[in-house]
Amino acid sequence: MSDIGLLYVGAVLFVNSLMLLGRVDGKSAAIFNMFVGLLQVFTPISLVVSADGDSAVILSASGIFLFGFTYLYVGLTNWFNLQTTGLGWYCLWVAIMALGFSYVNFVQFSDVKFGIIWLFWSFLWYLFFLVLGRGLQIDRYVGKVTFVNAWFTTTIPAFLSLSGQWVRVSDKAAWIVAFVLVIYFVIAYFTNTPTKKVKPAEETV
Repeated sequence: MSDIGLLYVGAVLFVNSLMLLGRVDGKSAAIFNMFVGLLQVFTPISLVVSADGDSAVILSASGIFLFGFTYLYVGLTNWFNLQTTGLGWYCLWVAIMALGFSYVNFVQFSDVKFGIIWLFWSFLWYLFFLVLGRGLQIDRYVGKVTFVNAWFTTTIPAFLSLSGQWVRVSDKAAWIVAFVLVIYFVIAYFTNTPTKKVKPAEETV
């Protein structure tokens, strides 16, 4: 994924985290999801077309599609007020695929930092599955995890890479940050207050 694309993934995750936390309206967030989704679909298409059969480039492009279709799906689901079960089960499939991308980064590319980042993305997509596909009332917890991912797995790495500083981040530092974030996720989960589901107006009349 390009650094600019990763930066805007951070932006849409930031907006979606605020939506989950009740700070942003779903339809308002839908518009930006579709913008970023289109960016993350057209970009890999251009990469595949110009790849000339390069398997590494095609593999990278396939990972970008995971994001693009997620955000288009989120945007359209929110805009048209659709049921979320299809989106939720898609997120489970993506969470599994993200584990594969993590493995490839660790083993094939020897890229520890993005191996770790893909693990965090896999966890996030799995949480989306629990909320959207299974209906668990953990919106606020998922909002907090999404907020953290918006900064530590996308925005900050993208900005550091754009400024030429990402290569100076050591694998050891990445593991330390990952450990701290995992501790935060555990604490946030056990201190989380389940979201109360409000009945639609027509059901309360």
